[in-house]
Amino acid sequence: MKTIRPGQLVYWRNQTAIVLELKGFSDAILRTVDGARTEVARVADLTLGPVSHEAPSAPHLLAKDKEWDKAVERFELIRPLLDLPGRSALDVQRVADAAGKSVTTIYRWLTRFEETGLVSSLLRTPRSDKGGQRLSEEIEQIISLQIQHYYLKQERPSVLKLYSRVKQECLDADIDPPHKNTVYARARELEQREVVRKRYSPKLAREKFEPLRGQFPGADYPNAVVQIDHTKVDVIVVDEEHRLPIGRPYLTLALDVATKLVTGFRMTLDPPGASSAGLCIAHAVMRKEHWLAKRDILAEWPIYGKMRKIHVDNAKEFRGNMLRRACEQHGIILEHRPKGQPNYGPHIERAFRTFMGECQSLPGTTFSNVQAKMDYDSEGRACMTLAELELWFTIFVAYCYHHRAHKGINEVPPIRLYQQFVHGSSTQPGIGLPAPIEDEENLRLDFTPYVERTVQRRGVVIDNIHYYAPILRRWIEADEPGSSKARKFIFARDPRDISVVYFLDPNTHIYSAIPYLNSTRPAISLWELRAVLKQLKEQPDNHVDEEMIFHGIRKMREIEEEAIERTRLAKQQRATEKRKRRMAERRNGWNGVHLSAVVTPIAAPPSCSLDDDIQPFNDIQLG
Repeated sequence: MKTIRPGQLVYWRNQTAIVLELKGFSDAILRTVDGARTEVARVADLTLGPVSHEAPSAPHLLAKDKEWDKAVERFELIRPLLDLPGRSALDVQRVADAAGKSVTTIYRWLTRFEETGLVSSLLRTPRSDKGGQRLSEEIEQIISLQIQHYYLKQERPSVLKLYSRVKQECLDADIDPPHKNTVYARARELEQREVVRKRYSPKLAREKFEPLRGQFPGADYPNAVVQIDHTKVDVIVVDEEHRLPIGRPYLTLALDVATKLVTGFRMTLDPPGASSAGLCIAHAVMRKEHWLAKRDILAEWPIYGKMRKIHVDNAKEFRGNMLRRACEQHGIILEHRPKGQPNYGPHIERAFRTFMGECQSLPGTTFSNVQAKMDYDSEGRACMTLAELELWFTIFVAYCYHHRAHKGINEVPPIRLYQQFVHGSSTQPGIGLPAPIEDEENLRLDFTPYVERTVQRRGVVIDNIHYYAPILRRWIEADEPGSSKARKFIFARDPRDISVVYFLDPNTHIYSAIPYLNSTRPAISLWELRAVLKQLKEQPDNHVDEEMIFHGIRKMREIEEEAIERTRLAKQQRATEKRKRRMAERRNGWNGVHLSAVVTPIAAPPSCSLDDDIQPFNDIQLG
């Protein structure tokens, strides 16, 4: 994990400097290399390399699966060397020998990755002799079959015997056998866990490659392991307009296992999906200063930066291609919880229990079960909108949860433990602050769900809505290279605002914003779009097109405005009737009082007549 710590070389305002000291969670004392001046700078303004002004790109989405797997394999090979303190030539030589690569190749991969911090930098560059002779499909098939049916057996034959079998099969088929090194390379590329499982036993594979049951390995410092999961919030929220109950939202939470800090979250009314998971990760990685300032929150939320590993369960939203490739692109390990072992997720489950316990004190809570709810009217007492609940949760996390003693870390508040990791203590040196993300917009788009569509003369159509920008002109009705099949392109789309999608140019690997074809259309969310599409499908006579969709949006918003006005008038009418009823009851009450005074056997004052119509005080007219 990249961090900023004292003694490190950084870039600040296009000049190199040395970090002398860290002040709190946001500032650093620097000494410039050229001018030898001492300055105080924000950590957010520091970078570990020269600032790049290139447009957002995403080569990890355009790479073929085989090419990408090779890049990931190279990254896994050099990973031990990246964070190795005092890395020496002997360390590089050892890795090179183990992998059967040259030292120069290992150094080249290290340089390429350290310049960008992205696994896509390890993708194979096109060779000048591309198209040269390779192994035929027959030979590849023979090698693969012999590995599966001969080499991966409990008799454990040697690789030399495997080569002998491959050679004999090729000679029998009148094919020139491959070189011995080729077969050896194929054997080295096999996954070691699979090799141990088939050549020895599944039990040995579990003992060797799986963590010990009941423990969570590797969570030794902040952002080493972050757990992510979803839950339904025990509160019913109301809509923004006429404050009517609309249901329970979902909370997607990212929790740092080492410090128990909440690194990020996402609250939405949509069921859990790749969108919620991706936006939660993006929120966890980014700095929180601007995000908190928009909400007028003055507390610190110091944790940010790329995590080393994300630990998730086996839900389908965590197995999508977008999330997997985005994690691989940024060097993040996406690890799934072993099936049937719920004890691998205790940290975030305990956090959910804590948060839901706090939520159950809010109006509109559903409590944890029917027995606890009893006859409480959750919908009738609901009063918080989704935005208000999100703000409430943010304040609770930033002001309360991070500063309270935590049983899981020896009664130490999570923010204090994080401070000890960053600045060090009497028993351990500090690891420094995480390096800021140089291009947060590109990272956000990497974790944004995308769709694949063709480009037509009127632009691109996504869910019956047209988008267009001049950059799409050259890709109109384009075919797949070497095929007559229409070519599909990647368009990233933020579900909170679908008025703009982001086109990934296959040549430049750069994202470009593509707005509505009709710029007069209002910005809407994916939730609104799905609601109107559902409404249109229920009416078979309606023809679903873009004009119909936005007509439905306008009608829905008109209904909302009319409902607001009707609700206001109804409340006003109820208040008027209640006031009249109260005045009538008060008037009747005064009449009863004066009537009782008349029948009382006490002499009336001379100036009063028993026939006088005595009125209540409130109705006396003052002349």
